[in-house]
Amino acid sequence: MATAPSQPKVNVSKLPSTQRFLDVWEIKDDVVILRNGTIRGVLLVSSMNFALKSDEEQSAVIQAYTQFLNTLDFPLQIVIQSRKLNIDPYLDNLKLLEKNQQNELLKMQTQEYITYVRELVELADIMSKRFYVVVPFQPGSGKRMNFFKRLTAVLQPTSVIHIKQKRFEEMRSELLKRVDFVVDGLSALGLKAVPLDTQGLIELFYNTYNPQTADMEKMTNADQLSIEP
Repeated sequence: MATAPSQPKVNVSKLPSTQRFLDVWEIKDDVVILRNGTIRGVLLVSSMNFALKSDEEQSAVIQAYTQFLNTLDFPLQIVIQSRKLNIDPYLDNLKLLEKNQQNELLKMQTQEYITYVRELVELADIMSKRFYVVVPFQPGSGKRMNFFKRLTAVLQPTSVIHIKQKRFEEMRSELLKRVDFVVDGLSALGLKAVPLDTQGLIELFYNTYNPQTADMEKMTNADQLSIEP
């Protein structure tokens, strides 16, 4: 009786990880380090209801925004993330209020309100939006790569430019100056901008690349993470 040929065993540990193809190499000291040796700072920015402002206020905002852009001598990236609104913490607080409520009428009304809010969010598919501004710093950005370097970057997405600690501190110092400049510029527009720390940056990328997992499994605190190279 003929037997089927045995399948070759695959060493799972040697399979390429998707992390090898991501631009992000490391996150530390409130800074994102990319594989090409550049670094990024990320700001979480508040929103503005531009449509509700008067014509004079809208003109003032546009003029201030134009002036802010004209003062920049480096590029910025504006990122808008849309996520389905998560109201679980809000509903948990309502359930706690319902449990501790002594008045039966208020207790029943609270329960009905919880049901109404849950159904409203599910039916209307309400989305929450977050606005981010990415501030880059790239030393020697004026230098152009030749054809062979560009080809190598395409064929070897895992190549990493290592930065010495002293050089990193210098780059980080320059980046933070840019971040403070952008925060002041956005403040003049009536927008509040907060730089993300290391934990916030890790959570941002974790939620971005794992949207479904992030809803079910919350991110571990950065101080408790242990990552093997």
